Amino acid sequence: MRHYRKELWFNTPDRRAYLNITPDVETALAESGIREGLCLVNAMHISASVFINDDERGLHHDFDNWLEGLAPHAPIDQYRHNDTGEDNADAHLKRTIMGREVVVAITDGKLDFGPWEQIFYGEFDGRRKKRVLVKMIGE
Repeated sequence: MRHYRKELWFNTPDRRAYLNITPDVETALAESGIREGLCLVNAMHISASVFINDDERGLHHDFDNWLEGLAPHAPIDQYRHNDTGEDNADAHLKRTIMGREVVVAITDGKLDFGPWEQIFYGEFDGRRKKRVLVKMIGE
């Protein structure tokens, strides 16, 4: 059994962003040399997410509107977490909804996706450097 680990780093200029990181994960897979196995991709920050969905701008807009409706950023005093002096309680909630990680099968040296599936990094409290872990195991 082989294993491979890589960190991807992101620093989005906006508070919220949705980045297609599939090419980054595919590059890591090629570097790993693994042909059959599993690939874990997870956000290493509690105000960011990794998820799988369609790469369609309208859908990303819908995610943003839906999440903002469920956990609006403002007013920041609506959240007890922000009593600590922070202003990112909504980002923690959005991350919980969108998820921490994904696992994708590796088959014949490729990520084994269903139709339209892509891997995304969801940023909910950006403007600072954050990382995503890519961990692969297999043969």
